[in-house]
Amino acid sequence: MTKVAPVVVVSLAVLAVGSGGAFAQSGTDREPSSIRANVELLASDALEGRFTGSAGIRQAADHIIAELEAIGASPLPGLGDFRLPFEYTGSARDGGSTLRLETADGRQWDYADSVRGLSFSESATASGPLVFAGYGLVIPETDGFSYDSYATLDVADKIVLVLRYFPEDSEGDLRALFSRYAGLRFKAAELRRRGARGMVVVTGPRSPGAGRLIRMTADAAVADSGIAAVSVTGGVVEALFERVPNRTFEEAQRELDAGNPHVAGFEIPVEVTIDARVSRERRTGYNVVGYLPPTVANPAEKPYVALGAHYDHLGHGESGSLAGADAAGEVHNGADDNASGVAAVLAAGAVLAGRERARGVVLGFWSGEEIGLLGSQDFVAHGAVPMSEVAAYVNFDMVGRMRNNALTAQGLGSSGVWPDLVDEVNAAFGFDLQRVSDPYLPTDSISFIGADVPSLALFTGSHEDYHRPSDDTAAINFPDLDRIARYGAEVAARLIAEPAPPDYVAVQRTAQPGRAMTRISTGTIPDYGAEIEGLRLSGVMAGGPAERAGLQGGDVIVEMAGVAVGNIYDYMGALDLLKADEPAAVVFLRDGERRETRLVPVARD
Repeated sequence: MTKVAPVVVVSLAVLAVGSGGAFAQSGTDREPSSIRANVELLASDALEGRFTGSAGIRQAADHIIAELEAIGASPLPGLGDFRLPFEYTGSARDGGSTLRLETADGRQWDYADSVRGLSFSESATASGPLVFAGYGLVIPETDGFSYDSYATLDVADKIVLVLRYFPEDSEGDLRALFSRYAGLRFKAAELRRRGARGMVVVTGPRSPGAGRLIRMTADAAVADSGIAAVSVTGGVVEALFERVPNRTFEEAQRELDAGNPHVAGFEIPVEVTIDARVSRERRTGYNVVGYLPPTVANPAEKPYVALGAHYDHLGHGESGSLAGADAAGEVHNGADDNASGVAAVLAAGAVLAGRERARGVVLGFWSGEEIGLLGSQDFVAHGAVPMSEVAAYVNFDMVGRMRNNALTAQGLGSSGVWPDLVDEVNAAFGFDLQRVSDPYLPTDSISFIGADVPSLALFTGSHEDYHRPSDDTAAINFPDLDRIARYGAEVAARLIAEPAPPDYVAVQRTAQPGRAMTRISTGTIPDYGAEIEGLRLSGVMAGGPAERAGLQGGDVIVEMAGVAVGNIYDYMGALDLLKADEPAAVVFLRDGERRETRLVPVARD
């Protein structure tokens, strides 16, 4: 790791743009672009949604670099480029996976069109006798309950058939518990630990998407699971169950679906050969990082301060799009997510470039946030700035849609300095600050929290255009975006000037770890703003279940499916209890009045 001079890190998810609408030219003989111009360029169709690894994000990086040069920033000391590369898995596709079944009397059945590799599979051939292991769940004892699909099975050196998801008829807390251990990567890791040679996954006849092959998703992890793993259609398994006496496939699933831990798996008298062929494309992404050195001779302790944001988005909806089928393939411009954050960081950097600095400022723009926080995680692990020397980090993500003067300050629990500091700076700005203590957030600040760096995240709330093609420049609140950029600059200025670095407070994580999946959609848009009793909605998806149930922005959900909802984690836990197409009771407050409705979730593919 290269040792660099003291720095303050400022990072944004979007680039600055020339007022004429063309890409900014590099060089220091021009003024920085305006916030509006930067957002308009970054969120233009010409950049095609800035998907990580695309031509559009490369254009965005070029423009950000030109803007960094315009404010007087340089690459980190010892580096000759603003671009910092990192490797990731860009895509995975099936390269022709097959499955062969062979009986003791020598008969064979070969399958190709009915087989698909799983995105995390090892590319390998594996053979062995077949064992049906139900849902393939292993759950450590919780409140006196435990579950082990392999309690009576020896799966070493065998091919194991498992059902996708978890017992369909389970209810309440048990259903929530099952869901947290039902991820396919988790199931594959358990089989590898037990010495299995391969895994075959099927979506059972009583589950959502019954019998369909599992689509290959973008799995950005560079490493595979170390085991050959494929999904097969329901027809393949129906054929297998013809060799199981006195039990159909549906009957076997129904028996398991009650959640009884004593329902055992069994061998199926077939030899199986998996030929899993998964083609992964290794790609290189680029963070863009600029540097403003300290201006004093004796820099302060922990000589870096970080402000950050991601500059990637969803491209044409390749990953994470919430658009309906009618908008498939449209450019997702990401004006709020996160051109607004990039523009704000560039503007904050311009302010800090004109100030005295006892610490240095690193202006960081992360790629790969939308596919797993890849860029910020790589910077924290391998970047040129040692995390032990970073005094603090400030993140800007979705700061362009302020409503009712409300600015959310998240992660206040990560340092004792944050509560007073955000209020003191706000005295000159007058925001209605929404305070959130929890630092475990789905944005780049969590990468820094993982390295024990006090981190603050600024946010103006979710909205109905989130991860949709409609997240365009026309909806950006530019006057308040400018205020937020100046507010963030003043927070950073205090951090830069203070001789003692902020303390780091290790906050016990209140979110439930290991949560594997959300199988249903409710169409709600949570408001992560204030720490109130209940879950306040910032909006609902047009035409979605919440809107059909009569819910609207501003409503506060206090109970769902019989579960009291006091915060976002209670709400996420309640989601585990819901089933597609089955009504669930929702109790909510509207203008202080307690109301009830029934919401019918829909299945999420």
